[in-house]
Amino acid sequence: MQEMEETLFIIKPDAISHAESIIKRVEDEGFEIIEKKRLNLDRKRASEFYAIHKEKPFYSELVNFMSSGPVIVLRLTREDAVSYLRKVVGTTNPSDAAPGTLRKEFGSGVCTNAVHASDSKANADKEIAFFFK
Repeated sequence: MQEMEETLFIIKPDAISHAESIIKRVEDEGFEIIEKKRLNLDRKRASEFYAIHKEKPFYSELVNFMSSGPVIVLRLTREDAVSYLRKVVGTTNPSDAAPGTLRKEFGSGVCTNAVHASDSKANADKEIAFFFK
């Protein structure tokens, strides 16, 4: 039996209109929503959240995009939450993502890829604290 974990999940501005379908899909995959909030990230908060990508060429575009409209942030739990959610989400680039993944279905580009999911347990803890603690 896998250990129960928590992870962070964000529905990005480009996918807000599909939030209901995306949340249903996540719940259908066995995730329980612990906390949920809809908010607008200003550039400062978006910059802080994505600081890990500061040296990457897409950083400015990502910060601009994430501060362009509302997002929905969810704290989720289930067994093996971090790695399982990454499978449900798909690869960063929607054109490379597997059929049936959220990014394949709702994303359109590397930054405009519909959703964010924590990529490790350590980052999940840090990201949850950023939004919920």
